[in-house]
Amino acid sequence: MKPAPPDWPRLSAALFYDDPRAAIDWLCKAFGFSVRILVDGPDGTVAHSELAYGDTLMMVAGCGPAYACETDRWRERLASPAMAGGRVTANLTMYVDDVDAHCAQAKANDAEVLTEPRTVDYGDEYWSDRNYCCLDCEGHVWWFLQRLSTKGVKA
Repeated sequence: MKPAPPDWPRLSAALFYDDPRAAIDWLCKAFGFSVRILVDGPDGTVAHSELAYGDTLMMVAGCGPAYACETDRWRERLASPAMAGGRVTANLTMYVDDVDAHCAQAKANDAEVLTEPRTVDYGDEYWSDRNYCCLDCEGHVWWFLQRLSTKGVKA
């Protein structure tokens, strides 16, 4: 298998927001991302963006009428949870160094915490994590985890 391009993970996510500029600002403040690239589109839209958190790469894009395009009909299917009555079809899971501190930062920026930080132990043959779950500024579901021990799992 050939390697991914330099500075790109093999798999990266793209999230869609009604207001991608506001979402980018919020994700940086609440979750600690940094802007790697922000490409302006016509009429103030976001043509492309890349946010980084350690070795994580996530793209944020807009959806809705301003982003409709006759040649890219797949865009018609895009919506943020805020545009879809709060419904989501996926969630993101990301490891952080300190779940409790991360949760406090997210709360300070008005993230809606659905599951407070807790420790989950999967048994002696597996691992234990500390995690919490929250909604971002437009309703995407995020899980943040901190690995506590690997126990019987081979690294």
